[in-house]
Amino acid sequence: MEGTAAVVGSGPNGLGAAVVLARAGLEVTVFEAAPSPGGAARSSDLLGPGTVVDLGSAVHPFGAASPLFSRLGLHRHGLEWLHPPVVAAHPLDDGPPGLLHRSLERTAEELGPDGRAWSALHRGVVERWEETVESVLGPLVRPPAHPLALAGFGLRAPWPAAATARALFRTEQARGLFAGSAAHSVLPARHVLTSAFGTLFGAAAHATGWPVARGGSQAIVDALVADLREHGGRVVAGTPVTDLDQVRPADVVLLDLTPRQVLGLRGLELPARYRRALARWRYGTASYKVDLLLDGPVPWRDPRVGRAGTVHVGGTLAQIDAAESEARAGRVPERPFVLVAQQGAADPSRAPEGRQVLWAYAHVPHGCDDPVAGERVLAQIERFAPGLRDRVLARVDTPPSRLEAWNANLVGGDIGGGALDGLQQVFRPAVRADPYATGAPGVWLCSSSTPPGGGVHGMAGDHAARSALRDLARRRRSGG
Repeated sequence: MEGTAAVVGSGPNGLGAAVVLARAGLEVTVFEAAPSPGGAARSSDLLGPGTVVDLGSAVHPFGAASPLFSRLGLHRHGLEWLHPPVVAAHPLDDGPPGLLHRSLERTAEELGPDGRAWSALHRGVVERWEETVESVLGPLVRPPAHPLALAGFGLRAPWPAAATARALFRTEQARGLFAGSAAHSVLPARHVLTSAFGTLFGAAAHATGWPVARGGSQAIVDALVADLREHGGRVVAGTPVTDLDQVRPADVVLLDLTPRQVLGLRGLELPARYRRALARWRYGTASYKVDLLLDGPVPWRDPRVGRAGTVHVGGTLAQIDAAESEARAGRVPERPFVLVAQQGAADPSRAPEGRQVLWAYAHVPHGCDDPVAGERVLAQIERFAPGLRDRVLARVDTPPSRLEAWNANLVGGDIGGGALDGLQQVFRPAVRADPYATGAPGVWLCSSSTPPGGGVHGMAGDHAARSALRDLARRRRSGG
């Protein structure tokens, strides 16, 4: 198909959309405000020479599972997924940690009395993994391509994670593992649909793992840019787009932006109803990020935790739920839920020999820059790793305001493009048949504020680009 396309924003969704359009034959230009492409999937030597720090997203369950990334064959451009010895760990004050392994059988065996229930909850989703992923990484309100897979997942999805965990599991190890996965929703475990996250992340661990990209998340961006260039597209960095006249004329325009940035664009005539929906869009709980360079391994009380690529630091199910509720209510939790990534467990190139880069963030109130949050991140990790502070060689705190300054889509430190509660769990960003269509002729939305939401998988870009291509074909058939 001949034609031109402009993509505003070069996160994984924007680049994913650009590649789909370029492969369809359009001449594609991606405009990026920052000096380099990648959005929240960039990496740098933030902690000094020889370090590789993921500035945003670090571990990629749905990058490895992404139908788009698989279809594009990004390994041809150097993308390599590396898996840690243990997928994730959940340390506890009393008793051994919960350990999530690639093997469903091994995980179930180590969970003892909860093994059978863990297996029963996840096995059906794991066995229909490809069909399930294709169904859930897109609009939920559409005829399902794989109704049996979606139905099997749907039976597990609607319930609050706290209710599911307490009904199915007896041990804090199993409850903690499930609650930690559910907390990726950035909602208290008592909220409806949080079981969907707990089940989906657990199944991903057993089906395709939670890997990191060799050399940093930047490798995902670099592979997408290489594929785009291979098909004639280009990226223009350091070019903020504030008026759509800057990118016109173009047959299609895709916006990898959240509602606030869309409303700020000049030259974009949106239907009044859609504009009102964007104005009502709610941003969610923020992330307060802390990056550490250590002089050696994290001194976890249980050494097995050091073999995990991801560590959910929050204690029991009840403690995680309380922390998420506090952050949502506008208070910095005394003991926040902290998500820790130990990329070096899979990719030793992330730090000079003998040292370790530790990536962590806590869920805090929207827009909260209180430095006490950073101290509580360290205190919470040290709760399970006594002596951590003695190993710190370098530390960089990135509060919500700095996250947003670095990437305007991270409004108030919300890394998911908008809260996942209420109608925003299903209808993103408005109630409409095509969630990617803005109603403005030839203009489409492809950010994490559209289905399937946050994460490095490119699927919002894939769906938006396909919708734009169908519309362009219809317009040409009708002579429009």
